[in-house]
Amino acid sequence: MPNVHIVTDSCATFVNKQMTQQHPVTVVPSKVHIGGKIYREGVDLSSDELLNLIAQQGMPSQITPPTMDEFVQTYAEISKTADTIVSIHASREIYPMWNRARIAAQQITGHSQIDVIDTQTLCAGQGMLVKVGLRAIEAGEDFDGIVRAVRGAVDRVYSMYYVEAVTPLLENGIMSSSHTILGTMLGVKPFLAIEEGRLVPVEKVQTRTQALEHLIDFALEFEDLEDAVIVQYRTHPTEQTRALRDRFAIEFPQQGFPHAVYGASFAALIGVEATGVVILEKEDTDGFLNDDFD
Repeated sequence: MPNVHIVTDSCATFVNKQMTQQHPVTVVPSKVHIGGKIYREGVDLSSDELLNLIAQQGMPSQITPPTMDEFVQTYAEISKTADTIVSIHASREIYPMWNRARIAAQQITGHSQIDVIDTQTLCAGQGMLVKVGLRAIEAGEDFDGIVRAVRGAVDRVYSMYYVEAVTPLLENGIMSSSHTILGTMLGVKPFLAIEEGRLVPVEKVQTRTQALEHLIDFALEFEDLEDAVIVQYRTHPTEQTRALRDRFAIEFPQQGFPHAVYGASFAALIGVEATGVVILEKEDTDGFLNDDFD
């Protein structure tokens, strides 16, 4: 069986922060510019530390994604010990990691076999697809089987986020200025989904109670869950997360809903006060094994 290694970027969010140390996963970090300083995301500061720093600065962070050369260096180092690499990255519609990794992989031809995958998502959804790859490795799949497992799961990832602040959405072109001004005047907060690799507004609410009900309704659209995560902006469960967990414990008694803190790369897009639910719908097969990656 080939020695397989997974590469991803720091846009990925994991429930288990030690997963990359416990399994063959390398995360290539983006650089976060805050207050005149530069931090490697997830290396120099953790997700919650970066979010706290961004909130204290009162201004959005700037993200510098990994360069092509950084991917080349990463692949070259991993190729010394791994026969094959599955590189799993944030949506090409939002960040350039996939394209840079793809070009970098072409320069490593002859050393290791590399497949670069656009997840068409980011944050916890991207992290879930890394877990799918690890499950396939643990199940003894060959390189092609691992790639098929990850690519086959891309269309089964669904995300919904409730966003408190509309300014980042305007700055990133996710909402138009007219919708942003109207939303601010009416006191409404947007919901975002990830569709075809893009963050898109899908509806608006006026209260957090309504927001929680919408997130619950979103999860209830799915009957068979392979994975589920509540995404929030700080380490300890927020009031919204606790309320969601209480409801999900009733609606999905066999499914856990752990929470994870989203990173600075995602905060640069939607701000530092968002709550979301991310679902990986179960495939129509009993082929997946239970895993210990949470």
